[in-house]
Amino acid sequence: MGEALYLSDAYLRSFEARVESTSPEGCLLDRTAFYPAGGGQPSDRGSIQLDDGTTISVVEVQKSAEGIRHLVERPEAVAVGSHVVGSVDWARRYAHMRYHTALHILSGVVYRRFGSGITGNQITAERARMDFSIEGFDRAVAEELIAGVNAVVAERRPVTVRAISREEAARDPTLVRVAQELMPDVTTVRLIDIEGFDVQADGGTHVPNTAEVGPVRLEKIENKGSRNKRLYLTTEPTT
Repeated sequence: MGEALYLSDAYLRSFEARVESTSPEGCLLDRTAFYPAGGGQPSDRGSIQLDDGTTISVVEVQKSAEGIRHLVERPEAVAVGSHVVGSVDWARRYAHMRYHTALHILSGVVYRRFGSGITGNQITAERARMDFSIEGFDRAVAEELIAGVNAVVAERRPVTVRAISREEAARDPTLVRVAQELMPDVTTVRLIDIEGFDVQADGGTHVPNTAEVGPVRLEKIENKGSRNKRLYLTTEPTT
């Protein structure tokens, strides 16, 4: 299993690595800054530069039983044992980081008001959406939730990462907001801590301060069943 550099440094845009294996399905590296799709966050894209200077696009990154698999344009050009330089599409990654952090803030606002967990979420580089199970949800409630998000954004709260054991996490049900069937099978739980506001288990990438999310706007709401509600939001970065 290659080292997942993005877990400790979400701002790492390029890195050096060694190719451990390759196949038509992609290649495995001994270390990578590319985020694989998971937790509602899409995978990174970017490129790898080979020893001879050739640059090959990375079009998808996935988790597999063997490790983090990089789907590249020309897998036959990548040699096992060779060294490569990976470069992450930073604009795409940074948008994902900002939206992922925005959803964490929204989750905290929803939990404080309704005690509700998350039934689903999805992030893109242009918008994000969150599903939750609450009653009495309408446009006015959604606008109040977005106002709560923007209040936390304006407070410029630090966002930090720490880890605890799965046993310790199980003793505090407030740490896991997703439906239990969505919780990965791990021994160590990674926590995203929005200082003085909210702490949640999560494996994605985030900005280090809520101010970097930028002002959030409600795009639309949808009913996805008798109780399941969906909220779409967009945000623009601050200058």
